[in-house]
Amino acid sequence: MRVCFDSVGGGANPNEDWVGGSPALAVVLDGLSTAGLSTGCRHGVPWFVAHLGGHLMATLADPSVTLADGLASALERVAAIHPECDLANPGTPSATVAVLRQRYGVLDYLVLADSPVVFEGTSGDHTVITDLRVDEVLPELRAEVERHETHTSGHREALQRLVLAQRQVRNTPEGYWVAGTNPEAARHCITGSVKIGDVRSAAVMSDGVSRLVTEYRTATWEHVFSTLRDYGPSGLIATVRKTEATDPTGKRWPRYKSGDDATVAYCRW
Repeated sequence: MRVCFDSVGGGANPNEDWVGGSPALAVVLDGLSTAGLSTGCRHGVPWFVAHLGGHLMATLADPSVTLADGLASALERVAAIHPECDLANPGTPSATVAVLRQRYGVLDYLVLADSPVVFEGTSGDHTVITDLRVDEVLPELRAEVERHETHTSGHREALQRLVLAQRQVRNTPEGYWVAGTNPEAARHCITGSVKIGDVRSAAVMSDGVSRLVTEYRTATWEHVFSTLRDYGPSGLIATVRKTEATDPTGKRWPRYKSGDDATVAYCRW
């Protein structure tokens, strides 16, 4: 498996995405926004995703370890290295997870929350593996955020109300699951396998890239993979930024940020 990747922050703040790749593995993490609220952790989201990503790469290098078991182990290891932080805080740093691993003629995938793995089939079809449970909770507060243009006080205040409410249902049966401090989250991932012979290429990405298709609707998956073939991950992210630049305050496409962190790992055989 040949993996190339890129990750670009969405603004002046540090990039809260993380990406790693090897000849058998691609991992993308998308750190959850804190909206300026306290997390109980002195390290922050970029620190969390960097350490979780590193432990995931190491744990999943063993093909006998399932992706879910590897994620659970990595979460336990990261929690163990900062016990001085308030890891019970509902806002503790957390992330979405998307993993693709080549193993004995098959491709294993794992998705937790809305960072997708997308397969391009040998016949040109596309299969999207994603977890959209977060979109099903708190629709009224989400709509309130979307009524405001980005970079306004109304938008910032509405976003903080949404994030505070999300924290109360995060990693609960009534809400949605992300990778935080509780290894139980690994039991709520979407996992599966496909045959390598059925796949031409695959993309593992954060929603800062997939929204080009799912939210902005200015491209199809066919266009996405054509761009990846011709211009690579950096070219695809540049397309996202050009699209967002036509709507800097979120009038056409209401969103949490003018430009989100954008990450993609492109895998070929």
